[in-house]
Formats: sequence, structure tokens, C-alpha cells
Amino acid sequence: MIKVIEEIEKGWSSDKKYYIQTNDHQEFLMRTSALDSIESKKIEFEKIQEIYSLAIPISEPIDLDIHNNSVHSLFTWIEGNEARDVLPSLSVSKQYDLGFQAGEFFKKIHHLPAPKNMEPWGSSFERKIDRNIHNYQSCELKYENGNVFLKYIENNRHLIQNRPLVFQHGDYHTGNMILSSTNKLSIIDFNRWSYGDPWEEFNRIDFSAQISPAFAAGQIDGYFSSKPPIEFFNLMALYISVNALNALPWATSYSQNDVVTAKQKAASILEWYDGMERVIPKWYLKYSSIKTGKAR
Repeated sequence: MIKVIEEIEKGWSSDKKYYIQTNDHQEFLMRTSALDSIESKKIEFEKIQEIYSLAIPISEPIDLDIHNNSVHSLFTWIEGNEARDVLPSLSVSKQYDLGFQAGEFFKKIHHLPAPKNMEPWGSSFERKIDRNIHNYQSCELKYENGNVFLKYIENNRHLIQNRPLVFQHGDYHTGNMILSSTNKLSIIDFNRWSYGDPWEEFNRIDFSAQISPAFAAGQIDGYFSSKPPIEFFNLMALYISVNALNALPWATSYSQNDVVTAKQKAASILEWYDGMERVIPKWYLKYSSIKTGKAR
């Protein structure tokens, strides 16, 4: 029997989220979605079941059903705080180690393949690049030195051809990770899942790098377990640039604070990459423990 039910108002998801506690002190997360999302929610629930079976620390999927004309998904509750809030208080070595774990979990998630009949990544992402360029150029605001993003994208967009397709978490960064009181790391919020190039998912690593560059470096090292290929860094810079372009027009539709945040993040990216003249960000060179191709 339910003792406590509280709505969770954090996040950008269209789902409604609730914390539930029963009389026998069991804790759950319930997500409710529009009825017309039932097919995508079924796939999402099945994928989360697969991910849970891989021994990745996530909420255990309990049940999915339709109630009161909405889709209800029930999961076990993960107690703790968002990693982005906790990481700055930890030692740099601990931040790196947690990032390394996050990279290992990330690699496991990407073991789930995409359907075989999907459109090739090159053609689908070409449209996204064109759309983001159009959105940025049509925006009344611009980044200082934003043209270097455009130049890097045009010089490197060919790299998206012939890329593999896998299941994607969709929003993998420290805001969607939980640290327990003993600093056990868990991954949450798969509701933005999709299929795509596994390396494209590093387009959110700038969120983590702003909070903890050591964590971000560890995430790359944990993902590859050895020295990452230069092709990875070329593509990561491309995907980050494509995201950065769209962040500003997106922010203008929300608030001035979001505009300020987008501009600050773009400035950070340009600093990390020396105006997109380098492809390996400074924070990786500073904090990575992989120097000779061997994991520490």
C-alpha cells in the first residue's frame, strides 16, 4: 500500500515522475507518459530490462501498464544525489575513477545493437547538421567566434559516413548519474533513448567537463580501456560543435539565463579546443591517466 507519493519536478522530460514509498518502506520511481507513446515506451522498457541484465547499476524495471489513459512505468528507486552536485567535493583521483566507471558502463550500453533496417547514420545526421546550422544562422544572437564551429563542422562532416548504429542512452552526463552516500555510481533517465553512432553520445561530455574535467577524462579512458584513436577525438569535436551551434537558438526560446549558459559553454569549448585548432581537449590531456596506450 502506498504511504508517500511525491511528484519530482526536476528535468526536461515530458514524462511526469513520482517518488513512491510503500507502507513496508519500499521505494519506487514511477513515470507516466501520454497514451500515444505506448509503443516507444514498450521498447524503452524492454531496452532498460536488457541493460539491467548487463549488471549496469540502473533502476530495476518492475512493471509497465496503462492506467487512467496514460502509460505507467515503475522502477526501483535509487537513493543519492546527482553526480554533478557531489563530484566537486571529491578528490581529483576519485572523480577520475568514477568517470572511468561511467565510461565502462557506457560501453556496455552501446553493446545493444540498433535495428538492421535503419537509415544509414551519415544521411540522417547530415540533416541534423544542416538543421542546426540553419537554426544558428537564423538566430538573432551569435557566439563570439562562433564561425570557428561552422568551419570545423564543414571541414569534418564527412567523418560521419559509415558509422555503426547502436542503442543510445540519449543524455549521458553527470546530471543523469546518481552517487550514493558511499559514492556508488548509478545511471538514470533513459527517456531520451535513440539509435545512432555510439561516439555521438559524447556530445554531452562538455556538461561533465565543466563540472569535473577529471571525471570527463576518466569517462573516455574507461570507455576505451586503452589509448583512444584520433578518429574518436575528431568526431567528438564535431558532435560537440554541432550541439553547441543549436544550444543558442534553443536557449533563446527559454530564458536569458539559458542564453548566458549557452554562451559560457561555447566559450569553454573554444578554450578547451584552442578555437577548434586542436582535436583533443585540454582537460583530457591534463587528467587522462592513459599515456602509452595502457589503462592505469
